[in-house]
Amino acid sequence: MGNFAEVLSEPIVPFVVLLLVILSVPILFERLKLPGLIGLLVAGVFLGPYGLKILSTELPMMKLLSDIGLLYLMFVAGLEVDIKQFKRQKNRSLGFGFLTFAIPLSAGILVGRLFGWDWNASVLIGSLLASHTLLAYPIISRLGVVNNQAVIVTIGATIFTDIGALLVLAVCIAVHAGDFSIANLAALILALGIYTAVVLFGFDWLGRLFFNQIGKEEGNQFLFVLLVVFLASLGAQLIGVEKIIGAFLAGLAINEVVGEGAVKEKVVFVGSVLFIPIFFVDLGLLIDLQGFLKSILSFAFPATIVFALLGSKFLAAFFSKLIYKYTTQELLTMWSLSIPQVGATLAAALVGYKAELINEEVLNSVIVLLLVTATVGPIITSRVAVGLSTSSSTEPHTEPDFNSWETPSLDQIFTVVVPVYNPHTERHLIEMAALFAKGHSGQIIPLAITVPHASNMDIPELDTALKRGQLLLKKAEELATLLQVSCQSLLRIDDSTAQGIVRASREQKANLIVMGWGRRRGFQARLFGNVIDGVLWDAHCPVAVSRLLIEPQQIQRVLVPVENLGEETARLLKFAQALGNSGLSITVLHLCDRSTSDKNMVLIQSQLTKLTEQKSQTNAAKIEIEVRRGVDIVRQILLASESTDLVVLRATRYRTAAGLAVSDITNQLLEHLSCSVIMLGEPQYLRGFS
Repeated sequence: MGNFAEVLSEPIVPFVVLLLVILSVPILFERLKLPGLIGLLVAGVFLGPYGLKILSTELPMMKLLSDIGLLYLMFVAGLEVDIKQFKRQKNRSLGFGFLTFAIPLSAGILVGRLFGWDWNASVLIGSLLASHTLLAYPIISRLGVVNNQAVIVTIGATIFTDIGALLVLAVCIAVHAGDFSIANLAALILALGIYTAVVLFGFDWLGRLFFNQIGKEEGNQFLFVLLVVFLASLGAQLIGVEKIIGAFLAGLAINEVVGEGAVKEKVVFVGSVLFIPIFFVDLGLLIDLQGFLKSILSFAFPATIVFALLGSKFLAAFFSKLIYKYTTQELLTMWSLSIPQVGATLAAALVGYKAELINEEVLNSVIVLLLVTATVGPIITSRVAVGLSTSSSTEPHTEPDFNSWETPSLDQIFTVVVPVYNPHTERHLIEMAALFAKGHSGQIIPLAITVPHASNMDIPELDTALKRGQLLLKKAEELATLLQVSCQSLLRIDDSTAQGIVRASREQKANLIVMGWGRRRGFQARLFGNVIDGVLWDAHCPVAVSRLLIEPQQIQRVLVPVENLGEETARLLKFAQALGNSGLSITVLHLCDRSTSDKNMVLIQSQLTKLTEQKSQTNAAKIEIEVRRGVDIVRQILLASESTDLVVLRATRYRTAAGLAVSDITNQLLEHLSCSVIMLGEPQYLRGFS
């Protein structure tokens, strides 16, 4: 047996400790109703040199993984900036961006000078207040107010503030390094300008070329994205600026190339579950708990920083209100959205601290600022954005209309594609597809995909698989005849089941894909996805993933939990209505925070009522709206589902806040619901758009 002391000295031991922390600590803190991010910081404090001395920032492994996490943090910040929103209100976004950058920058410089810092350090402190992180985006999306012009402007301003803050950081670090002169500063700014243009336009062009002509496989695309991040970071260091600037610009550069597809989710997933949490643990290792408490108890500097941030961001929103004629409610929404300081602020503070431009007191104060603003901002948003008008958005949307439940044009037959694989679920899938097709006088296309396990097409295994597919299709045709619905079966050979479904659906001009539910299993399935994930990401039409415990014709009571009060909810409701006739009873359930006022509850009720009235069909089902307060959303929906036959959910993807994955309520529900379930996924151009 090996010596215990020798085993503990192995370099892999700290990595095992990190994995245990990342796996367990966030879950524990979230159960205590605390952010998992805080748990990672706390774990770093107690395991670091000022605690149990198990981990150290000096470990080569820790330095490497933490650096990758820092780059990932900034890359994800750039990747998640909504370029389309910025383009819709470019001029106003730049206007508000300048105000919400310049005023906090000036306030931060003033604070630095008041507390005795030199001009260079004071400018850096100002830059820490100048950016903002859109932590409350899921809230405004849920409230259905993303299309309000003031909200669009605030989202677009993120580009200006983040780039501005990082450029100020680059100049401050260069000045601190010495050899400062006007000529050197001009050369640095020129180099930055050329470098920024090369990254933004060069990598965008290269990405489009690679994705369109070379990188057909998701694995190649994933590796290309990683290569772009690290190449841009190295390029930033070559011109003498911090590598986090390169990572952020890389995110902006390939933002539209990657889009909202599966590759983006994989990139974000790898960072969210591994590298970014390690960065936060490493940040905790730098914190001396005694010194941190001393900094907080001294009160003056942390409190001044927090009040300077809140006040300056409010002034920026107030001046925007005067210039652009926004309402007071829009002013407060813009202010609350621009308060949170996480991604760029934390990264810049750490860089300044390691460069010895700011000291531990400032770093501790920035952590306090992060905790306060990340809590206060979303809370204010959830209260002031309710009922916000979307009529102030003056520019029309360019995205296609969602018309899959409308009657097709005369030259098009409403088509439902039904991939068949499991003989035990095939009958219910065909019956479900027949419901939709008959409601639109359309047809169903049972689809069997055969994937060869080798490049040879004449192997016996392929013949066996083809015969199995033919048997499934024959059974589907018999069911279609019994159900009196038009049917055209299709057998395909493809190198990927998911892509085979997507391609066949596109070729057949499908209006809907109806699939059976297959549970995810293991880490590999979560990382590389399964068939359902692939179809949900790439399909051109809606995808209904079902787990039916009773025959579709027996469904009478349907529960539709809704989070978003915009068009996404309207489309989900319209889908539920297509499940049956006037005998169907649909309950639309929306859950609010316990702190939601009675007035806001009434506003939400009226918005939902308006949506249901707009989307109601002739001889539509009976619709009942319930707006409740509740803390545990999953538990509330599970309780409501006990008296229903079917729950209709919207397929939601993982969003991130500063790179850390937000819990997926849909997945939790799918694991615990005991009744039939249908999960509706939408085409990419509508995902995240309301």
